[in-house]
Amino acid sequence: MNPNIFEPQQNLKEWVQCYWTLESAIEDTPEKNTIIPDGTMKLIFHYGDTYRHHPNSKESFILPKCFLIGQLTQPYIVEPLGVTGTFAVRFQPNGFFPFADINIKEIQNTAVPLDVLFDKEGEILGNQILEAHSTAERIALIEIFLLDRLIDKKKIDHIVKSTIETILEANGQFSVNELSKQNNIHRRQLVKKFSSTIGLSPKQLSKTIRIQNTLKKLLTEEVTSLTDLAYENEYFDQPHFIKDFKEFTGLTPKEFYGDDLKMSMIFDNKK
Repeated sequence: MNPNIFEPQQNLKEWVQCYWTLESAIEDTPEKNTIIPDGTMKLIFHYGDTYRHHPNSKESFILPKCFLIGQLTQPYIVEPLGVTGTFAVRFQPNGFFPFADINIKEIQNTAVPLDVLFDKEGEILGNQILEAHSTAERIALIEIFLLDRLIDKKKIDHIVKSTIETILEANGQFSVNELSKQNNIHRRQLVKKFSSTIGLSPKQLSKTIRIQNTLKKLLTEEVTSLTDLAYENEYFDQPHFIKDFKEFTGLTPKEFYGDDLKMSMIFDNKK
């Protein structure tokens, strides 16, 4: 049930990281999936059956067929309701900002329907993508839509852009104070710029990238010691590692490294 990944055209690479599709019969799909924060926002189109979201153990609701998922700061639990057929647009950390007039900070951990984001144009786009017959057709439709909305694009914030690049290159192992000094900007101003452009603070993005890097090692490498893994990723100590790990995955490292390991990053294990 791994996703198929597709690159955007050159004119959109600054904003769009990739497209991906996920298809699976109900019998081949886990009862519930945990989507782990990765520092990006995504447009999701369920051309198969939709999913149910479980915000906690007592509540649940059915997700729209087409929506934007805001920045995640906690594990996002979803349950497939039938056959999975999903097309997604995965933006760069600051990539969604030019495309909609919306308070990005306020939609953390929230699924926003396309018609709320883009009015009638969003409804039309959703229907076109759901009715498309191939991934190539869906990519063509979304790229026409996004390029059309970039005509009046907002000014690129170069401080935010360079700070994101620094965080990514350092795998999240970078302090906010160092980031603000490096860019000659007050910490409070940097946090404000990040929140309005990305929907996360620099500290939140750093923590997200660091935990993603740690998870990728768990998934792709032979890990003999979780303690060594914690120090390798520059966590202060084991309790700090466990606290951050549980915040993003809902599990302790030992629990995660059990039978359900391979399913926890079903949507976000490739870039």
